[in-house]
Amino acid sequence: MCDRVEELEGSELGTKDYWESSYTREIKNYRDHGDVGEVWFDEDSQNRIICWIAKQEETIKADDSIIDLGCGNGMMLIELAREGYTKLTGIDYSPKAIELAKAICKDQSLAIDYKVVDLLSESEVNALGLFKVVHDKGTYDAISLHPDDAKTMRNLYIDHVHQMLTDDGLFILTSCNWTESELVSSFGELFRLQTVIPTPTFKFGGKVGSVVTSVVFIKNTSK
Repeated sequence: MCDRVEELEGSELGTKDYWESSYTREIKNYRDHGDVGEVWFDEDSQNRIICWIAKQEETIKADDSIIDLGCGNGMMLIELAREGYTKLTGIDYSPKAIELAKAICKDQSLAIDYKVVDLLSESEVNALGLFKVVHDKGTYDAISLHPDDAKTMRNLYIDHVHQMLTDDGLFILTSCNWTESELVSSFGELFRLQTVIPTPTFKFGGKVGSVVTSVVFIKNTSK
């Protein structure tokens, strides 16, 4: 798996220490000023995914189980809760991220289940159960930037997402580091591309590209 995909250069963005430090600052900002912190890839990317989910009325019901991988401050799930979705779970390997997400959720008087979980731990992933929708906006990117053996970590991530998705489920992935073709190549053994969610494009040097890529995969149940 992933042999045809060139690895990214390692970065502190791929380390737990970076995120613990970042969310420690954001917790202080939230307590002092009510600032919920940064929305990864900006709010437009988040809103595009929420709008796409809301349009899948025949496929995604309000009481279907939805999990956000690497939920950070939890704002994606808070917006989904406001749209009427009721069975929401957010996980992050940063305890400080979960602390912030829980605080914001409590102040909003919403019911969302937030948990500290390491996506690369098979036992922790198995304990979560199955989900109809698995969402990731930036976590696969962060894993891909880990300074030590990111390829092995990416493959573990792909295996574990496959395990937690129901047979009829949808895996929604947004990346700013990988193109559509690279994602299809990396995930192609265990997933099939269902659709690409349109994102803004730019033109440079006669070529058209996107700042982010949002894809929806379905599970290869034969694996």
